[in-house]
Amino acid sequence: TQSGNRTLDKQSVQRRGSDGHFEPYQDIEKETVQVDATTLRTTTRTFDRDGDGVKTLVQVTEEEKHTLPAGDSNVVRTTSNPDGDGKLQLVQRQIEETKRTSKDVEETKTTVMLPSVSGGLAPAMEVQERRKRGANDTVESQKTTLLPDGAGNWQVSEIRQATTRQEGKNRSTEERVSRPDPEGKLGEVSRTVNKESESASGEKRNTVESYSVDVPGSARDGSLHLVERATTAQRTSSTGQQTTERQVEQPNPGDPAAGLRVTALTTD
Repeated sequence: TQSGNRTLDKQSVQRRGSDGHFEPYQDIEKETVQVDATTLRTTTRTFDRDGDGVKTLVQVTEEEKHTLPAGDSNVVRTTSNPDGDGKLQLVQRQIEETKRTSKDVEETKTTVMLPSVSGGLAPAMEVQERRKRGANDTVESQKTTLLPDGAGNWQVSEIRQATTRQEGKNRSTEERVSRPDPEGKLGEVSRTVNKESESASGEKRNTVESYSVDVPGSARDGSLHLVERATTAQRTSSTGQQTTERQVEQPNPGDPAAGLRVTALTTD
């Protein structure tokens, strides 16, 4: 429902009970208020329901977004949970700052604050993300996650680099994940290659290949190996019937060197 500058969205979730019938499970109320031309405030309240259907507030999330000139924005998001007495206690604050450094480059810095042993909230994680749009609908992004080391310094915990390319009806995305080893040296631990295509006949095909340094049944050798290939093909017949086929291939833990084998095949 919408009234003036206020929008209210209510969701009711049901799940199947032990007797096979659906019963109320959760209610989510999301209220959005356009405070002014540059400020948007959103409050989300989540309620659980007991066996008698009585609602109990379990979480409140409040978000305030300020849109700045040149496309920049600041977002402050807080999460509160009720304590044993039903009083809301702040359990997380997230501060997100987005800046457009050039026409094709956007940078976002997100700081997550959690309760500390000394009371109050303290920075627990920082995420730095950079997105660049290039020629031919190419998008490059790098997301760096940092964690505190206990001495007041930030240490890199993970780096995710992704490149997306679009060529007509064909689209490909490659994501590389790097993490530090026990000695603190960054190294690539996984890679995911996603390819989407559509043939002249209208067949849509999606292939996802996952590479990892961890292979079931083998010890790490410092190199990436193909550990899964999932292929989905969707076809539409002349009568309008749609057929979707999904095939999953994985290595045999008993003989990893033998390559991939089909472990699942689903036709819908």
